[in-house]
Amino acid sequence: MYDTIGVEKGVLLPDGAYPPGTEDICSPREAWKMVLEFPDTFGWWFCPLSPSVSNNSPNTDLSFYLEQYKSFGAKGVGEISENRYFDDPYMLNLFHHCEKCDMPVIFHIGLMGEDYGIVDDIGLPRLEKVLGMFPNLKFLGHSQKFWAEISVCDEESRNGYPTGEVVPGRVPELMRKYPNLCGDLSAGSGYNAITRDPEFGYEFLEEFADRLYYGTDICTPLDGNSDMLRLSAFLDDAMCRGKISYSAYERISRGNALDLLEK
Repeated sequence: MYDTIGVEKGVLLPDGAYPPGTEDICSPREAWKMVLEFPDTFGWWFCPLSPSVSNNSPNTDLSFYLEQYKSFGAKGVGEISENRYFDDPYMLNLFHHCEKCDMPVIFHIGLMGEDYGIVDDIGLPRLEKVLGMFPNLKFLGHSQKFWAEISVCDEESRNGYPTGEVVPGRVPELMRKYPNLCGDLSAGSGYNAITRDPEFGYEFLEEFADRLYYGTDICTPLDGNSDMLRLSAFLDDAMCRGKISYSAYERISRGNALDLLEK
């Protein structure tokens, strides 16, 4: 799959928050071992960490676990899919320790109950709160409910893949206001956000080129026409036709990732 779409190396995001033998698709230990054994394919890994680990307290010293993961080479935390509000005391404790340990986070936004992902209201007020509380922590936004807010939206469109013209919404507003908010362009949600209104997409890519990260959200050998993988060709085409600069293309495709992962 990587060869098909021109990816040099991948970053593994292990789940690892479920009891072994249930939904433990890839554990932290397996991710660490794959990076060691296949460094030409998987260059780095992030770690999972539930904010309720250990004694289920919002005051747990999560730095203890993060430093252990860092000692094995973990480069960040995520994707975080804990089903709590962004400003829940448990989440604030997690963000505090991630900032303290210099571990960037990738987050997924979901609905409360019968869903996965951190919860926020439309307009992302709770995300804005934590962006201000933890200015030295890089937050990489991901998922439909994050990327739908690249445009003004309502509850219905926020829960899917809205199409058509973009009326600039909270994502660009927050990215202009908070330099610690970044964008993970992976999956159908990232692809849809950038391509639904191509001219706006090109402008967005150029404006925030230093804080956007190309990704796939998957390592399954899919056909290159899958929405999970089509962003690669879109970026290639945008650069070749002069819709975005080579500098922006390089930053989004690899430069930003290398700065984040190899510091």
